[in-house]
Amino acid sequence: MPGPANERSHERDLLCVCGLAAVEALFASDPGRVERLFFEPRLAGALARPRRALAKTRKPYREVEADELARIAGTMRHGGVVAVARPKLPLSLDFKLAAGWARDGRPLVILDGIGNPHNLGAIIRSAACFGVTRIVLAERPDQALPSAASYRVAEGALDRVMLYRAPLAAALPALKRAYRIVGTALSGGVALGQLPRDRPVALILGSEESSLDPATLALCDTVVTIPGGGPVQSLNGAAAAAVLLYALRSG
Repeated sequence: MPGPANERSHERDLLCVCGLAAVEALFASDPGRVERLFFEPRLAGALARPRRALAKTRKPYREVEADELARIAGTMRHGGVVAVARPKLPLSLDFKLAAGWARDGRPLVILDGIGNPHNLGAIIRSAACFGVTRIVLAERPDQALPSAASYRVAEGALDRVMLYRAPLAAALPALKRAYRIVGTALSGGVALGQLPRDRPVALILGSEESSLDPATLALCDTVVTIPGGGPVQSLNGAAAAAVLLYALRSG
């Protein structure tokens, strides 16, 4: 039987998933990750199925007022419901399996050093919107992982995609035969419409501050740049992801 130390460690591993869309996606994807559910009375009807699922496994849920919900969530932006749950941990990327994914023709998104959890959530939300089902996170210390903040911004998208982790120095060469490896840069790249369409695209996005490392760029088949023309010279990672994924989808 777990002792107090193990119980405290377990509690530290939990996070708060806020908002009806995110909570519904979590229950649809993996209800076993949910440990507790708190909600405002106005959402009791909308949460009937999650409540029944928790009741079957004898896990607690209860109605609370907005101020207590804010205390539980650690934010006023809780959307009226909070699921306390174990996070969705990325899987280790199997290079051979990943090469086979290209057969469905969908782009693969690779995130290299997106450290802001809000940007992580927004990128994943855009990716899910445009039909991306798999996202690879670079194995590097400054890469954000799923958190309460990213769940809140993703609006349920974190439970609509599969997340993987891999060292890009090994992953990109392994993916080259199946995917066209496309990096992104603030300037000097080609327009996305100029890409050959001989293979599905594996699109690598870096942080706005540092962009992609030279070593990563050297492994790319092509580098693309979003043409601007206005007084602001760059987009943040989330906005750039939405533009590029739309262009891939419509092109």
